[in-house]
Amino acid sequence: MYWITSLTTASVSFIFFTSQEAEMALQCCYGGSTIQTLKLASIPSTAPLSSSAICSPFKTLTITPSAHLIKALSSPAAVVDSTTTHVVKPQWKAAIDFKSIVENKSAVAENLKNRNSTASLELVIELYERLLQLQKEVEDLRFERNTVANKMKGKVEPLERQRLIEEGKNLKEKLVTLEEDLIKLTDALQREAQCIPNMTHPDAPIGGEDSSTIRKTVGTPRDFTFSIKDHVQIGKELDLFDFDAAAEVSGSKFYYLKNEAVLLEMGLINWTLSEVMKRGFIPLTTPEIARSLVVEKCGFQPRGDNTQVYSIEGSDQCLIGTAEIPVGGIHMDSILADSSLPIKYVAFSHCFRTEAGAAGAATRGLYRVHQFSKVEMFILCRPEESNAYHEELIGIEEELFSKLGLHFKTLDMATEDLGAPAYRKYDIEAWMPGLGRYGEISSASNCTDYQSRRLGIRYRPESSTSPPTNTKKSKGRNLSPPEFVHTLNATACAVPRMLVCLLENYQQEDGSVVIPEPLRPFMGGIELITPKSN
Repeated sequence: MYWITSLTTASVSFIFFTSQEAEMALQCCYGGSTIQTLKLASIPSTAPLSSSAICSPFKTLTITPSAHLIKALSSPAAVVDSTTTHVVKPQWKAAIDFKSIVENKSAVAENLKNRNSTASLELVIELYERLLQLQKEVEDLRFERNTVANKMKGKVEPLERQRLIEEGKNLKEKLVTLEEDLIKLTDALQREAQCIPNMTHPDAPIGGEDSSTIRKTVGTPRDFTFSIKDHVQIGKELDLFDFDAAAEVSGSKFYYLKNEAVLLEMGLINWTLSEVMKRGFIPLTTPEIARSLVVEKCGFQPRGDNTQVYSIEGSDQCLIGTAEIPVGGIHMDSILADSSLPIKYVAFSHCFRTEAGAAGAATRGLYRVHQFSKVEMFILCRPEESNAYHEELIGIEEELFSKLGLHFKTLDMATEDLGAPAYRKYDIEAWMPGLGRYGEISSASNCTDYQSRRLGIRYRPESSTSPPTNTKKSKGRNLSPPEFVHTLNATACAVPRMLVCLLENYQQEDGSVVIPEPLRPFMGGIELITPKSN
């Protein structure tokens, strides 16, 4: 397989396919770079590729774009399996509101600046305006072609008929070329526009992580009268986990839980699920492998040297880094009934993260690992309700950690620390005395319609005043046009970091660890973890 483009100062040439194959040949990419696989191996042609995609030649299409269009359109957009010569189908396309981006150009530009985003708003607008122009040209040419075809339906002199045939042939050839340009331009626009992050809540602090503000502080650090141990030392003395054996079996940043630590993990999960279910959340266990396109639609990037996502070699699948991904995909490409909202899920899953670039004493032990158990809350709701549900989610998190007797602070995270989907994000950092610092144990994000526009999740508002739609389909009912839902997610319990907090905060001078009272019924009544006898 090899590149499909050649670039000169005057034009950019594309190796392309016939008009019937052109749409299938295009591929829309999110974020650029290469897929990280579980093993070092060549990328299969069936896997979604980045802007480094490659293709075999068939037909050459040449256009003369501006400097910005050269940048966007010079990225190859199709790939072919060299053994079967089948064209890979195009990737998904998000329902991005381009009109809103253009009309709110200044606000979008300011948002990109505040988030320290590298997305090119200027290029997106230029591509969009060019797309509108090209769509008009295609429509005009189709009208001319139809006019010529209609003239040939009646009685026409032989010479005139021959002239019309030639004219129709020329129009058809021009239309094929323009339609191929249109498909390519649409793909380039999607690729660039999907790099633009969500807008940001007006009250979110502007700047880097240090600019985040404290919303709330709960409790105070415990006053120890003896020498404090960290969770690694506590776990070793109480025989609760084994990092060395896990490193031999799986590699660094993996672990075995042993003895009471296993019961403590199960107790945390079951207690958390029971507490959240009391608030009307539907419990789920999820698939722990997801298609790459679902990962991308949720706003995560399974590509690049610093990706946090494990991609599976020889497939278009990834290991999930959070249950947010499979839960977000449950209602993909569907229209929900207004009466079904809000939908609240609480999901248990194992999570897998590469933790690319993570190193140092601050990440030792259980604090930053490649595989862990987590309970995640996820809400789908009406747009006007998402701010209120965001407050509900952070309130649930604060109540859970308060019941466990933890000292923590809730932060309103600054703009540069927000992920692309997040409109606003609250983090909770708990005091970890053995590590001598606060560590993040939870976050809660309002993603507004960023994910739903990509996942295709809408709802139909109940209304009796809307104009009637197609009478055959609606059977006389007045149906409101569907709108995109808002999505929110929040961590109820990330097990390894909760283990860090509980072991370090509840350690005793004699080496034992007290089990918080709410967890005891979920651990068979165990109240204390004590050192094992020889």
